[in-house]
Amino acid sequence: MSWRRGTEPDTGSRGWRRAILMGDPRHFSVKGGANPHTRTRWGTRRRVNRKLAIQQWHGLKDRLRELGVRVLVVPPDPRQPGLVYPANAGFQTDVDAEKPLSKKIFYLANLLPTRAGEKPHYRKVLEDAGLRCADLDERYRFEGEADFFPVADHYLFTHGQLETQRFVPTWGVPPWKRVYGFRSDQRIEPLLRAIVDPKPILEIELLLEAHYHGDTALCAFGPDRKLLLTYQAGLTPHAWDLLRQTFGDGVVEIDEEDAQRYAANSFTLTQAGESYLFMPGGVSERLQEKVRERGVTPVVVDVSEFLKKGGGSVKCMIGDLGPVEDGVDLGSFEDSGTSG
Repeated sequence: MSWRRGTEPDTGSRGWRRAILMGDPRHFSVKGGANPHTRTRWGTRRRVNRKLAIQQWHGLKDRLRELGVRVLVVPPDPRQPGLVYPANAGFQTDVDAEKPLSKKIFYLANLLPTRAGEKPHYRKVLEDAGLRCADLDERYRFEGEADFFPVADHYLFTHGQLETQRFVPTWGVPPWKRVYGFRSDQRIEPLLRAIVDPKPILEIELLLEAHYHGDTALCAFGPDRKLLLTYQAGLTPHAWDLLRQTFGDGVVEIDEEDAQRYAANSFTLTQAGESYLFMPGGVSERLQEKVRERGVTPVVVDVSEFLKKGGGSVKCMIGDLGPVEDGVDLGSFEDSGTSG
């Protein structure tokens, strides 16, 4: 564990604003091709329209800032194009609590080999902002809040079968397919349980490689995160039953059409008594109306280049750092980023 700043901010009477991580898209490209969205049916890696990606990234960042969100930007590195998806950076304890940064800990993720080099970049930005960072046992792959996040009074830990990513022969055209598998190792669950105790953890097994992280099939939203967008087909039957039994009417189902647009990969924001849900462009009006009926305002943002080429949408592009007091210096990375 490391801790750069030694002082706590004066709590005083200041307000609180959400802070998030975003990764400068200047070098966004497909490097490893480690999920089904990143490759063509022939297995070749997709090419990114970087100009469009930068434009879309700024569109999301600007809408967030309009609603008072503070943005820390991870500087670009041509060797680490996956920095645009900082939901995988790790997770923060008590993410929704209005506490000084020194009272929270950010646990850094153990990413798959093609993205492992991102870790020191996240550490530098977070520590510059005054956050304490800690490491988890590196024997276990774990991809942060993409697979571990709060829902109401619980945490969900999502996982699936880990695979050595590879091409295998099959009948058809082309005569091969790529095996991707999932991302977080189930064996890390006892370590996570000790961190968030006494809050209970529900283990949710994922089923579809195209929804390889939990935050591509599930999204907690609204006040206190009591509502849960859920793509049933992306989960095992046992996981679906467990969610329905635990959260009841709080479960909001996503159909196949919206699931393919990564509707669950949305970002929840409750600020100044109002709740919003930042959703990917193309989500249906019927799903947006379901969100409105629950007192939450949908904010639809086009980030299609990040989904179609990299396999990540709105939530993948955001690392949630929780509320931070107004006036607290978050360092030189706040509101920076490429100008295109």
